[in-house]
Amino acid sequence: MGAEQSMALRSMGQVDGKPVEFKYIREENWADDTSKQGLSYRLEDTNVVTTISGSDIIAILPVNIHLPKDYTLLYVKPPQKDASSEAVSKKSKGVTTFQSLVATNPPQQFVHDYAPGGQSCWQLRIDEAGRSAWPNLHIVISTKSGTGNADAHFQHLLKPLLAHLGQHEGSGYEIHRTESERSITELVVSTILPRARKGIQQAILLLSGDGGVVDLINALFTRGGQARVTSVDFGPTYEKPNICLLPMGTGNALANSIGLLRDHTLGLSYMLRGVHRSLPIFRAAFSPGARLVTAFGTQEEALPIDEHHTNVLWGAVVCSWGLHASLVADSDTEDYRQYGAERFQMAAKEALFPADGSEPHRYRGKVSVLRKSRHEATGVPTHDRETQPESKDELAWETLNGEEHAYTLATLVSNLEEGFMISPNAKPMDGRLWLVHFGPLDGKKIMEIMGLAYQGGKHVEDSAVGYEEIEALRIHFDGRESESKWRRVCIDGKIVRVESNGWVELRKERMDVVDLVGMA
Repeated sequence: MGAEQSMALRSMGQVDGKPVEFKYIREENWADDTSKQGLSYRLEDTNVVTTISGSDIIAILPVNIHLPKDYTLLYVKPPQKDASSEAVSKKSKGVTTFQSLVATNPPQQFVHDYAPGGQSCWQLRIDEAGRSAWPNLHIVISTKSGTGNADAHFQHLLKPLLAHLGQHEGSGYEIHRTESERSITELVVSTILPRARKGIQQAILLLSGDGGVVDLINALFTRGGQARVTSVDFGPTYEKPNICLLPMGTGNALANSIGLLRDHTLGLSYMLRGVHRSLPIFRAAFSPGARLVTAFGTQEEALPIDEHHTNVLWGAVVCSWGLHASLVADSDTEDYRQYGAERFQMAAKEALFPADGSEPHRYRGKVSVLRKSRHEATGVPTHDRETQPESKDELAWETLNGEEHAYTLATLVSNLEEGFMISPNAKPMDGRLWLVHFGPLDGKKIMEIMGLAYQGGKHVEDSAVGYEEIEALRIHFDGRESESKWRRVCIDGKIVRVESNGWVELRKERMDVVDLVGMA
């Protein structure tokens, strides 16, 4: 019991009209790890065997209602790894390409496993009025995400796939290439939000990193900065856009946390076989003097303001202060970005082992968390208590021990990058907020803790690390940090500089504005 089992399913058929024998190797827990299974076929005339890994398969679709045994198999060809040029490999210059074939009479279990389930974002839908209509399909290509391969992946992967589905630019979808940090905001204000308010269904294929998602969310809430944000909903006819993320960023926290990168299709298997789920979001409120850092740290701009005259920003991944926020900010340069996710490790070495031999910085501030009251005798003043409207649970603000910190990070997701499991208890899109925290330590110990995060999240077992579910987070600086670089807060990769006597407060957002396509 408990051991993985596999079975081989066979059938006689054809591939592109040539007689073959199919063999489908299926693992018992095939959906969790598709790399261990796949479809192979042996040509009868030459005995040549070709195998398509389950990790490369996008979907299998019927060809025609009049040809019930014929299916189109859609799959990808991952880029060839160049062992002789590690530098090129690290910069992710390879591009995944689209492939297809016509399979006649493949094993029916294979068809069952890889056929779309009926809710994927490209399929025909019915709106509330009962009208059948294709959703408005937007292709957003973030030209500067990660190492800049988004456009190449559109040309070689997504565009031919959509053509195979009968969708073409102009008639089937619109292309939007980002030209600046405001490109997604402008698209939302001009097109996506007005259509959503009219009840028009829209699908957004986002070739981007986490930054594209946070830009879209913030643009929806702020109306592109055209007006103050209010707490009222988006109107009775508002139809949530759904996002299908094709991860092209550096860390790809959302994609890694919901499993998009468990195969080689870069999210296309989810696009065709996934389901819509509401994307949990948090809201970060800032003190009046906080400013958004832009242009690789060289410029600043005002944050959106809500009806209470409070600076606000939304996110779906992480809010951090301390080491994590510093690494994100310090590594956000054009020189660092060419190294992909490795830029964080490069910046970490500089932060943890300063050239002058000093210890890592001790981040000074007051950190408080809102928790469900553990018992009545908590010693928490009445004015620091709240009641949760949905459950009537009593909540209490409590201050973490000490005024010196190294790492303070609240997150809705499990992974910040591939293999880096910052919050092992987090489940895909469950809306629970988790805090990871530890105080000042030497560089070697911090590196050890971060290394444990790459071992399935074992860092949370270290006695130096605090890990718990919270309802909200507050950080007050109260003049404790004179240099602004120690008062930088990270919201999903965006950096906010808080003033010397400023603060930030993080809470879960109750409004539901977008769906994200994930696997069932």
